[in-house]
Amino acid sequence: MAAEQNIEQEIGRLTLGDAITSVSPLPYPVPDPDQEWNLPNGFARVYYGEGSRGISRPVIMADGFNLGKSDLTVLYAGLDRDYPLITKLRKQGRTVILLGFQERTASIVANAEAAKAAIRRTVDERLDSSQLAVGGFSMGGLITRYALADLESEHEAHETALYFSYDTPHRGGVIPIGIQAFAHFIPTLPGQENAFAKQINSPASRQMLYRHYNNADGTNRQDPMRTDFLQRLEEVGSWPQGPLKIAVANGTGNGTGIDVPPGQMALKSTGTTVFPGTTFYTQATGNGVTVAELKRLLPAASKTVKTDDFPEFDGAPGGTLDSYGIIAKALKEMGGTIDLRHPTVCFVPSVSAVAIRDIGNQDDLYVKINGLAPEESELDEFVCSSTTTAHTEITAELCEWIMERLPK
Repeated sequence: MAAEQNIEQEIGRLTLGDAITSVSPLPYPVPDPDQEWNLPNGFARVYYGEGSRGISRPVIMADGFNLGKSDLTVLYAGLDRDYPLITKLRKQGRTVILLGFQERTASIVANAEAAKAAIRRTVDERLDSSQLAVGGFSMGGLITRYALADLESEHEAHETALYFSYDTPHRGGVIPIGIQAFAHFIPTLPGQENAFAKQINSPASRQMLYRHYNNADGTNRQDPMRTDFLQRLEEVGSWPQGPLKIAVANGTGNGTGIDVPPGQMALKSTGTTVFPGTTFYTQATGNGVTVAELKRLLPAASKTVKTDDFPEFDGAPGGTLDSYGIIAKALKEMGGTIDLRHPTVCFVPSVSAVAIRDIGNQDDLYVKINGLAPEESELDEFVCSSTTTAHTEITAELCEWIMERLPK
């Protein structure tokens, strides 16, 4: 049985990653940067625009959520491979500054120090008086939102004309509660790291997720770290007031979710060696709704995970993540057999990405955003994808909409 225990421990190596940073950049050619900056809690790579010998018409783009240090080579490839976003920006004579973090799961407020430092240095080193465009992907949009608002609260000029976010969870992101509980259910030896649990229980995760699983008592609620972050965001004005504020969503705005019916089996481990019998179910409404039946071999244990008063998150309109698919892949790699019915679910609901309505309300979660008055959003302008796409997937439709609004 020791071998089976070791197999189950190996599942703790998995992490959940987004579309732009979860794929190897090779063989995509990533150029050397013109400058590299060391920043508080982070770092940046600077790529001058074509024909320029310095920083001009700058666009700062911040990395998003994952475990560990940012890999800006991977980020560059992710932002340029499927649609040549960086290449097009540089051809326009714009300097592209990729902002990374020493630890992407650190507090949003802590990583905002890197964003503020990057903004200050950009302002100081510009060759001209061109205004900045500052934003980010996924959590990078929250980090830069807070950084700009904080600079304004300190009466510090950030010289930014445009703030943009790309599938950022302004109203919170969603990782199924059953998956969050499973991260903590994976057995570990004393001193052994469970990377999955570390990611799920990190400060950034607890601040970002709409509801977080508390392993100490088995409850799921708004984490106190999220409550504190939202309060701190309010204290700095919630949003930067100077720039035009825009956002794009990888999910649709037509109120149509993805084909994931509520209350159905999403994934089951059907073998005998890797969490045998463990089953995950798609989120349904109601009280006492079972979202996971967790079982392991050594130390032998089982747990039923339930939710109360949750809307149907998994099938909601929004940027998607292969949440159950990633777990299924890890189980298979460890020799398990699986029954996978719904690999992909909603991660950032469209209403969250465009800061409109309440994602905790079933009707709001599935509202036809395209039919609402734009003034309902806290943003100045926004657009949702015409088709459902993966969280942070770089598409021509969304990128060109942003580029049309960059400072001239």
